[in-house]
Amino acid sequence: MRHARARVLTTSLAVLAAVAVSPLASPSRAAADDGVVGGQQVSVGDSPWAVALSSRDRFGGSRSGQFCGGVVVDRSTVLTAAHCLGPDVIGGPGGTVRDLKVIAGRDDLESTAGAEIPVRSMWVNPDYDERTNAGDVAVITLSTALPAGYVIPMADEGDPAYRPGTGAAVYGWGDTTGAGDYARTLHAARVQVLADSACERAYPGGPEGTYQSDSMLCAGVPEGGKDACQGDSGGPLVAQGKLIGLVSWGSGCGRPESPGVYTRVSDALRVLEQRTSRLPSVSEGA
Repeated sequence: MRHARARVLTTSLAVLAAVAVSPLASPSRAAADDGVVGGQQVSVGDSPWAVALSSRDRFGGSRSGQFCGGVVVDRSTVLTAAHCLGPDVIGGPGGTVRDLKVIAGRDDLESTAGAEIPVRSMWVNPDYDERTNAGDVAVITLSTALPAGYVIPMADEGDPAYRPGTGAAVYGWGDTTGAGDYARTLHAARVQVLADSACERAYPGGPEGTYQSDSMLCAGVPEGGKDACQGDSGGPLVAQGKLIGLVSWGSGCGRPESPGVYTRVSDALRVLEQRTSRLPSVSEGA
């Protein structure tokens, strides 16, 4: 089954409104410590560009209302997945979620560390295709700028960080098992950038989705067991100190021969440069 990787309220949860319901809102300590499927707990201090999207009105007070991830690419600019701001996740257009915030500098979502920054504006790619997940990118503009040290550079087309076999890491606060065990603390899984041919074999078309090399890349390990999962959507895939992907979709979580699929940042840059002037220029260096 094809899965976008945002945390989505089911019908039964929506009826209960903001009441925290296990296991979505109450992961165990073990799940929090284990990290992304096959990952481990990491420090926001070492990866300050990894941020959480939050709506307590929609997802309850536990875990600060986290439902997706994002990444800081300019002091006031966060990239995330377009589907994170769609009706299937937040129940309507992004502007209808009055308490939407970006949480920065917080390792433990049950703490009050860091800052919860209101959103000043949003831009969702109008060409995002819900059927294929092509163009799965959105831009959030923050009401308050973050320190310059929170910004990660983005890898443009041709950057060696995209080469198959390159070591990478995916970050998030999402499901750690594929069974609704949502992490309380930031975690990361070490994966490898895979060749387009491997991704095309994994997702040639059908209910799992269709891999499109011009706008997507995939990453994982052949034997499975390391992957992003539900709740990690929009979060960063980082290689050689640069942002190369945004968590988008996949078949299950950590399955052998079913790698995670990411929005290719070089294509996201192309789309955003054509559609909006709010995204900063590509940063050079690590």
